[in-house]
Amino acid sequence: MTIPGIEVGFRGVRLRRSAGRVPEWKGKRVVVLGLARQGVALTRYMSGQGAEVVVSDIQPAEALVEARHELSGLPVEYVFGGHPPALLERADLLCLSGGVPADLPLALQARERGIALSNDSQIFLEACPSPVIGITGSAGKTTTTALVGRMAAAQFEGTERRVWVGGNIGRPLLADLPAIGSEDLVVMELSSFQLELMTTSPQVAAILNLTPNHLDRHRTMEAYIACKARILAYQMEEDVAILGREDADAWALREMVIGKVISFSQSEPDEEDGAYIAQGAIRLRIGADDLTICPVGAVELRGEHNLLNVIAACALAAAAGLSPDAMSEGLRGFRGVEHRLEFVRRVRGADWYNDSIATAPERAIAAMRSFDEPLVLLAGGRDKDLPWGEFAAIVRQRVDHLILFGEAAEKIAQAVENASGERGPLSIDICAGLEAAVQQAAWVAEPGDVVLLAPGGTSFDEFKDFAERGERYRTLVEVL
Repeated sequence: MTIPGIEVGFRGVRLRRSAGRVPEWKGKRVVVLGLARQGVALTRYMSGQGAEVVVSDIQPAEALVEARHELSGLPVEYVFGGHPPALLERADLLCLSGGVPADLPLALQARERGIALSNDSQIFLEACPSPVIGITGSAGKTTTTALVGRMAAAQFEGTERRVWVGGNIGRPLLADLPAIGSEDLVVMELSSFQLELMTTSPQVAAILNLTPNHLDRHRTMEAYIACKARILAYQMEEDVAILGREDADAWALREMVIGKVISFSQSEPDEEDGAYIAQGAIRLRIGADDLTICPVGAVELRGEHNLLNVIAACALAAAAGLSPDAMSEGLRGFRGVEHRLEFVRRVRGADWYNDSIATAPERAIAAMRSFDEPLVLLAGGRDKDLPWGEFAAIVRQRVDHLILFGEAAEKIAQAVENASGERGPLSIDICAGLEAAVQQAAWVAEPGDVVLLAPGGTSFDEFKDFAERGERYRTLVEVL
């Protein structure tokens, strides 16, 4: 089944992509800053294109043995322990990995010298032969990306077409470029860090929502929104933008959309095409057609925010020409992505959930609102200079026991104590780290409770990333 009368999809976006010009890197001197997974992918790709590649990382060589092993045999020059200005001598391109800020002194010097800046996502989009769906937002990117990937896989089953899912989720897509065909579809998660350098937009681009995040890097909300908006800035008239109507900042960006807008929300759109909920079902309105995708009850994800992610995925799938049947099939059995409201196990009558991805207060709020049961909340980590006021108010309303850990523990405790509201947690405990927090949660949890890890802060005070934190949490819970 296909959507009758749909104005967008593979034919339109494929024509636009085939008109693009892939940059030539042979003989160019390319400097890559940062040897994490994006840096490794960039280095391998550029070396394969015949570029002269120099890799620089602020860490010492002995800390990057594994990354260097991945690149063994390639003619790569390494500079460790810093980013000296000499790196820019004869440089044609400076590529920044995701963790490298765009206002780094070397990046500023490159701009002054007229040396172009780029990253793995930009280079991938320039060379990708297939249509690309790009997804960004403050929350829900990974869940929505994974779900659209499942929908596309359902559509392509039994054909030679393939769907490629990656970007900020999983591994960088540069490694897959040689295998991607023009009839395939790429579903790509994009972070604000990636977008701040990019001057190419995907043919289908979504901004799911915009709430305070990464202000430790972007400094202001205005700067953060400007980075996210770049996903729309370089689209063309035949392209499609997907925007959430219930998020005021995201919906305001419709004024800069060059092509077609498809909205998503829990209510019926006013004039534009969109995905929405009516009469207990997820519906899709495209032109004169108004189709039912599936009952809301078929969605197995917890939380209103996840329901919006599902509606957004349907809007994105429609923009790419996927059928309602494929959307429904992709939804069937989808219980989410690990570390995102992930059920771990039941321990003595209490259900333990892992939402380690909640690295901002807004995300932790969404997690708390996903449950009606009494809550034991584990929160903390490293603060990103974000406001904790609303988080604290929700804690006072919803949380029975608050267990804090990491660098931000005292700051969060103070915010909760200062928040208005008569209820407040029955107890507030401050622990040195995650392991102690889990032990304390096990001590206070009662049958019927939900024990929820939704930190609200990053993991970098104790762990490599949110995934390592989530995995450690699961391990600790499994042995209770």
